[in-house]
Amino acid sequence: MDKKISEIFGAMVFNDDVMRERLPKEVYKSLTKTIATGRTIDPSIADVVANAMKDWAVEKGATHYTHWFQPLTGVTAEKHDAFISPVGSCKVVMEFSGKELIHGESDASSFPSGGLRATFEARGYTAWDPASYAFVKDGTLYIPTAFCSYTGEALDSKTPLLRSMDVLSNQALRIVRLFGDTQSKRVDITVGAEQEYFIIDKKMYDRRKDLVYTGRTLFGAPAPKGQELEDHYFGPLKTRIAAFMSDLDEALWTMGINAKTKHNEAAPAQHELAPIFATANIAVDQNLLTMEYMKKIAERHGLVCLLHEKPYAGVNGSGKHNNWSLTATGKNLLDPGKTPEENVQFLLILAAIVKAVDTYQDLMRISVAHAGNDHRLGANEAPPAIVSIFVGEELNALIDSLVDGTAYKGAKRAMMDLGIPTVPVFRKDTTDRNRTSPFAFTGNKFEFRMVGSSQNIAMPNTVLNTAVAESFRQFADVLEKAKDFDAAVAKLIKETFAAHRRIIFDGNGYSDEWEKEAARRGLSNLRTSVDAYKTFMDEKNVKLFSSLGVMSEAEMRSREEIYFENYAKIVNIEALTMIVMASRDYIPAAERYMAQIADTAAKKRTVCKDLPCTVEEDILRRLSTLNTQAYEAIGKLKAEESRAASVADAKERAEYYCSKVLPLMSELRTAVDEMEVLVSSDLWPVPTYGDMMFRV
Repeated sequence: MDKKISEIFGAMVFNDDVMRERLPKEVYKSLTKTIATGRTIDPSIADVVANAMKDWAVEKGATHYTHWFQPLTGVTAEKHDAFISPVGSCKVVMEFSGKELIHGESDASSFPSGGLRATFEARGYTAWDPASYAFVKDGTLYIPTAFCSYTGEALDSKTPLLRSMDVLSNQALRIVRLFGDTQSKRVDITVGAEQEYFIIDKKMYDRRKDLVYTGRTLFGAPAPKGQELEDHYFGPLKTRIAAFMSDLDEALWTMGINAKTKHNEAAPAQHELAPIFATANIAVDQNLLTMEYMKKIAERHGLVCLLHEKPYAGVNGSGKHNNWSLTATGKNLLDPGKTPEENVQFLLILAAIVKAVDTYQDLMRISVAHAGNDHRLGANEAPPAIVSIFVGEELNALIDSLVDGTAYKGAKRAMMDLGIPTVPVFRKDTTDRNRTSPFAFTGNKFEFRMVGSSQNIAMPNTVLNTAVAESFRQFADVLEKAKDFDAAVAKLIKETFAAHRRIIFDGNGYSDEWEKEAARRGLSNLRTSVDAYKTFMDEKNVKLFSSLGVMSEAEMRSREEIYFENYAKIVNIEALTMIVMASRDYIPAAERYMAQIADTAAKKRTVCKDLPCTVEEDILRRLSTLNTQAYEAIGKLKAEESRAASVADAKERAEYYCSKVLPLMSELRTAVDEMEVLVSSDLWPVPTYGDMMFRV
């Protein structure tokens, strides 16, 4: 098996090994230098690279190529062109030029632009990202690209990410140079995205209009059993799920994706896949591929993969833990070492990150803001909407000692002895973990736990990279001018932690006490995505992105518009789906059952007038009341949905959906969910929570 895995791993990727083998030495050297340093590719080598890439892809069965990009839809886009080129009247040859490799053209008016482009302004460009490997999938050579408008504005998620990576690398290099690192040419951002998801039988999925149209159940009474017994977490894999996961692993390994860990998650039918770290832009591409493969391979097994943040009410939703770190020449810059109190460079970098997250906590919240994620955040299963940082007991004590000027007593590495002679004694960590923290330090990386399971991780990493780059820039400006570097860096670390340690919290993020404490500290609590989006264009945020060249004010304005539009569209679709399901499925089902009950009561009295009909009468009264409530709720929801849809301004429309439409959706659901537990199961028109979560 090991030999097989080693043979298939990366087999469909035009990776470094393939390039070294197929490119002339000088061309390979030039291309790898471009990738390593982030410089512009030498146009003179483009044709050679393109031809080698085409030959390799054709050998892998490819007949087409596509510029694969990430428009502001949240998913990827691709247009397939054949390699064929006519020769004479009836022959073709397979060709692929450097020009076709480096850039392509797409209809920019058909993708969200947030006002950057008018409908008639159609031209847009895709540009090759050589730092992210091309690959072959389903007979097509996929070339990862950036996407911009005719006038040069970014219309995608990748372009700002790549800019933020360059900015962070440049500013981080200034910091490590101050500590004597003259070898590193670039500081790399590494990311590992742990992906949570649910699995459902496809036959059941097809019977749920809400899942088909929206990705989540808009109705559904709780099952008799949920996750109360905590027996699903890390439990044995069901045979069908194990087979799906095995095929998924093989597919991902073929694409060079280091799928490492798989297990059952806390909720029934919920699971997780975790990869090994990769450079940020590659990690983004690979996570998008992972989500695509999860869906495709699930269908082969008669299953459907649900990536919505909250497919089922009342049980855990799904997130995506974005593990983020920095490396220079293979050294992890977030490794505190055995004596963090003596690791000044680490303390300075930690201070920069604390400052960045505190200063731009609103942007951190915006980067994970999504209509689906609003149902998950703060629901006693995921981090709260309040952004905070967990650093652990050891670093917390060290920070307190630095700020307060007290002696620091290093944490002792205690041994864990379970008192069983045959079980080895091992060294335990100096601090616990905190699953309620939105942004937690976990030894040599930060885990951004707020990201939603369906989201592209490009924006969370763009925000994090840019905010930290700004901290580094400010620090370097001070330290490069310092006459006494040691004194200056000590002062800077102390002052930064003193000014920003309000964002550090190691306690229970789910507690009511923390919400009150966070308010006392002055931390923002942006409960809904709409609340978060309103802060995007704040002056400090515009200055951050524009001054560092990550996004212009116009590019930010377009994204703000898209945020509000997308939110309104999602809630609009959900509201319309609820209206259709309640009107055409649930109310008729209740009416049929009431007719049966009434007929039963009438027949009982025909046989014997004195027979009690208490059961029938009670069910009829309650079900009739609920059906009336549902009918009336449909009317109110229709009216408010219509008013919301007519609001012209995107921000005001999103606010209306959030404040007026969502509460009516909840009112309709409450009535229907109670009807579900009264109506006979053979008349209920859709699979229940128990069916969907426990019959996979």
